[in-house]
Amino acid sequence: MTAATVVAGTLGTVVASAAAVGCRVDYQITNQWQGGFGANVTVTNLGDPVNGWALTWSYAGGQQVTQAWNAVVAQSGAQVTARNVDHNIAIATNGSASFGFNGSWTGSNPVPGSFALNGTTCTGAPPTDEPTTPPPTTPPPTTPPPTSAGVVQMEDLDRGLISVRSGSGNLVSWRLLGTETSGVAFNLYRGSTRVNASPITGAANYLDSGAAAGSAYTVRAVVGGAEQAASAPALQFGAGYLDVPLQVPAGGTTPSGESYSYSASDASVGDLNGDGSYEIVLRWDPSNAKDNSQSGYTGNVYVDAYTLTGTRLWRIDLGRNIRAGAHYTQFQVYDYDGDGRAEVAMKTADGTRSGTGQLIGSSSADHRNSSGYVLSGPEYLTMFNGQTGAIASTVNYDPPRGTVSSWGDSYGNRVDRFLAGTAYLDGQRPSLIMARGYYTRAVIAAWDFRNGTLTKRWTFDSNSSGNGAAAGQGNHQLSVADVDADGRQEIVYGAATIDDNGRLLHSTGNGHGDAMHVGDLDPGRAGLEVFKVDEDASKPSSYFADARTGQVLWSTPASGDNGRGVSADIWAGSPGAESWSSAVAGLANTRGQNVGRKPSSANFLAWWDGDPVRELLDGTKIDKYGTGGETRLLDGSGVGSNNGTKSTPALSGDILGDWREEVIWRTTDSRALRIYSTPTPTSTRIYTLMHDPQYRVAIAWQNTAYNQPPHPGFFIGSGMGTPPTPDIHLR
Repeated sequence: MTAATVVAGTLGTVVASAAAVGCRVDYQITNQWQGGFGANVTVTNLGDPVNGWALTWSYAGGQQVTQAWNAVVAQSGAQVTARNVDHNIAIATNGSASFGFNGSWTGSNPVPGSFALNGTTCTGAPPTDEPTTPPPTTPPPTTPPPTSAGVVQMEDLDRGLISVRSGSGNLVSWRLLGTETSGVAFNLYRGSTRVNASPITGAANYLDSGAAAGSAYTVRAVVGGAEQAASAPALQFGAGYLDVPLQVPAGGTTPSGESYSYSASDASVGDLNGDGSYEIVLRWDPSNAKDNSQSGYTGNVYVDAYTLTGTRLWRIDLGRNIRAGAHYTQFQVYDYDGDGRAEVAMKTADGTRSGTGQLIGSSSADHRNSSGYVLSGPEYLTMFNGQTGAIASTVNYDPPRGTVSSWGDSYGNRVDRFLAGTAYLDGQRPSLIMARGYYTRAVIAAWDFRNGTLTKRWTFDSNSSGNGAAAGQGNHQLSVADVDADGRQEIVYGAATIDDNGRLLHSTGNGHGDAMHVGDLDPGRAGLEVFKVDEDASKPSSYFADARTGQVLWSTPASGDNGRGVSADIWAGSPGAESWSSAVAGLANTRGQNVGRKPSSANFLAWWDGDPVRELLDGTKIDKYGTGGETRLLDGSGVGSNNGTKSTPALSGDILGDWREEVIWRTTDSRALRIYSTPTPTSTRIYTLMHDPQYRVAIAWQNTAYNQPPHPGFFIGSGMGTPPTPDIHLR
C-alpha cells in the first residue's frame, strides 16, 4: 500500500492497492480549501461480482463528510460507510464504481489508511488494462481557490456591453457574471448621465426609450450600495447588427487546373489576449472543399483571428496536406492552461505555417494522391498561442491513421472523419478532445495543455477489449456534459458515452446519426437527457434517453435515414422540451406524445425574444414557434449561412450582452462577419451562459462537422426555476 498525507493547501492521491483478491480503492482529494475539501473515490472489484456494496474506512484527522453524490454516505465518529445507489448497485469482476463527496477538516487532512468492500480489506493490485494518466507537467496550485470562488476554471469576462437600436430607443444589455448570482445591481450611464432612477436589480438590460442612435453607454455594478468602476463603452449595433471586417484570402488553382476562391466558414470565440473581451477565430474554406466521400483536390484551409473591431491578429495556413471540408478541420478555442488567455488547437501536417510563419514538418512534402486524398505522411496536433498564432506545442496526432481500410473503406472516406471538443474531465480544468472515426472504429484521445506542453490524459479505442459497444455509434458531432453528476464531464459520442476517465460508460447501440441534443430537456426528472436521430433503418428513427444510464425513455419507429432533429422548449404549452425530426410527424413532449404541429425547420435554436422559451434559427432567419404557424422575428440582411444544406450560422451563442444569444453570419461577399443581437427587452435575470461549463464547452465544439446548437447544464424555458449558482472561479 502507498499512502500520502494531504496537508493544508496541497492536493494528493492515495491508492490503496497491492495484493489480496478482493478490491482496490483510488481515493483522490480533488480540491481543498481552509476547513474543507472535495474527494472522488473509485472502487474496483477484483473478486466475484457483487450486487450491492458498502465501502468502509476510518478518518484519523477528525474529518467529516458533509455532502455526497453517487453514493449514500453515513458517518459515526471516525467510521465512514458509503453504500451504492441504484445506478451503481452492481460491480462486475474487474468493474468499478465511483462516487464523490465534500468534507470538512481541522488541523490536518490525512488520507484513510485502508478500505474494506463488503467487509473485505482492499489490497488488490490495479488491473493491467487500466487507462493511465500521465503525471501533470505543473505542480498543483499551492493555494487553491476557496469554496466561495468555485472549483471550475472559467473566463474572467468583462461586461460585454452592447447597445442595439430598438424602435426609437436603444436596448442596452450586459453580462451578469456567474459569480454574481445575487447581491449585485447596476447603474447605466448615457455619457455622464445615469438613465435609471434606482439601481437595476432585475435582468441585465435596459430599454433607453427616446435615446438617440449612437448614444454612448457604460454600466457600473453596485455592490453593497457602492458603485464600482465603469465598464468599457458599449459596442454599437445601430442597425441591429455589428460588422466585423475580414480579410479574404486570395484564391488559387489546384494541380488539376481548377480555380477556387474563399468564403468565411465556421467561427468560435475566446479571450485570446486576456482583456476580458472575446476575439473571433474563423476558418476559411475554399470553394472546392469536399465531403470525404468526394474525390478531388482542394485549396488550402486558413484559420484567422480577429478582434471585434476587425483587426486581424494572425492567419494560420494549414497547407496542402490538410484537405478542406466539414469533416477534416475541427478547431478548438479555449484557455487550456489557465493563464487567462485562450489557445487554439487543430490537426496539422507537413507544410502548416503558424500565425508567425513557423513551419511544421516539411515545406516541400506533398502527400496528396491523384484523387486529392491525403492518406500518407505524418499527422500532428498543434496547440497555437491564441494571441500571436505561434506554435506552443506540437505532438503526433492521436488517434493515428494506421491502415486506411481498418476504418471502414479503402479509398479515404471514413478514415478522415474527425471530431473535436473540450471537456472538464477532472471537474476543474479543461482538456482537449480529439477523435477519429464513427461509422465503424471510434477512437478518442484526451489531452492536457499545461506548462506549454500537450500531454496525453487517455485514449479510448472501440477496438480495445470491453469497448466494442462503442463501434459504429458515433455521430457527425459530439457533445460534452456531466451526465452522471459527479462534477466531471463526459463525452457523448453519438449513441455511446465515454466517462471522464476514458472508460465506456454506456451505449444504446442505436448507431450513427446526424443530429443530437444533450441537456436538461425534461426538468421534471432528475439529471440530463439526450435526444438523437438515427440513420439505421433497423433502429428507432429518433429516441429520448437518460444521459447517465443510456436508458431509452421513448423512441419513434424506424424510418431509414432521419437527417435532422431538434429538442428544446419552443412552446410554453407543454412542460420541458419539445422534440421533432425530419422523418417523424408532429411535435413530441418529454413523454414522446404528439402535442401538435411540427415546426417548419429542424436546424438551430436561439434565445432571442424576452421570454425563456427558445426560438427557431434556420438559414438566415429566426422564427417564433406557434401552434398555427411561425412568426418571423429576424431576417438577416445581406448574409449567408454555411455548410450547404445544413444552413448553419458561423456561430450562435451568448457572445455579448445579457443571456440571450447572438447570431453570427458571414456577409454574402465574406468581407465581414455580421453579428446580430436581439432588440427585445427581457425581465428574466440569468447570468451569462458562458459561465455555465456545459454551455461554454458547447460553444467550443459547435464548429465540429455537422454543427449543433448549444445547451446549458440546467433548464431554461417556461416555468423554469432559479438557475443554479455555477461552482466556478475566474481566470
